[in-house]
Amino acid sequence: MPASLQIGLLVFPRVTQLDFTGPLQVFSSVPGATVHLIWKTLEPVPSDSVLMLTPTVTFTDCPQLDVICIPGGFGTDALLNDEETLDFVRKQAAGAKFITSVCTGSLVLGAAGLLKGYNAATHWSAMEMLPLFGATPTKTRVCIDRNRVTGGGVTAGIDFALTLVSLLVDRTTAEAIQLRLEYNPAPPFNAGSPETAPAEVLALMKERVAPSQARRLDAAKLAAERVM
Repeated sequence: MPASLQIGLLVFPRVTQLDFTGPLQVFSSVPGATVHLIWKTLEPVPSDSVLMLTPTVTFTDCPQLDVICIPGGFGTDALLNDEETLDFVRKQAAGAKFITSVCTGSLVLGAAGLLKGYNAATHWSAMEMLPLFGATPTKTRVCIDRNRVTGGGVTAGIDFALTLVSLLVDRTTAEAIQLRLEYNPAPPFNAGSPETAPAEVLALMKERVAPSQARRLDAAKLAAERVM
C-alpha cells in the first residue's frame, strides 16, 4: 500500500447520502489513507436529504487518486451529460488503481466510457441502463471486474467499501474495520431486493420510481449516443 493512499469520492447536488457516507466511514478508517470529497467548487452541496456536504477539493486541485468512487442518487441524472464532470472522471481513471462506484454512480462511469466490456452492479431500478454503455448488469452487492469495482444500491456501499479495502490492503484490515463499525446486519424485513420483497411492496416502489426512472433513462440514452 502506498505511504498515503489517495481515495476520492465525488460529491454533487442530490447525491444519495448513504451511497457516500457508508464508504466514507470505511475509507476513513484505512491506515495511511487520505480521503478527498471532490466537486467543482468548495461550496456546500445538498444531498438528497437534509444533510449538506462540504467538498474538500475541487476538480482542478485534486491530486491523482488511487481510488475514484462515484456514488449514486437522483443527482447522477445531471452528471450523465455533464462534460466537465465526465472529463474529470476520465482523467482520474487513467491513473487510478481502482475505478469504482456505488448505486447509480455506475451509470456515470458508463457515460464516461469506462464500463464498456465490463460487468457492473447498480441499483435494481437502473439495471436496464447499463447495457446502453456496453456494460453487463450483474445482480450482486459487489461486482469486481478487473480494476472496476461497483456496488449495488445504497446500503451495498458498505459491502463495496469493505471489499475494496481487502483488495487495497488486506482482509484483516477490512475485517477490523467491519468490527469497529459493528457491521453485522440483520434487517427486520426481507424486502431489500425485488426478488425478496412482497409483490405489493415491489409494485408500490415500481410505481413510485417510474417517473424518475423514465427521466434517468432519457439522460442515459443521450449520454450513450456519445459513448457508443
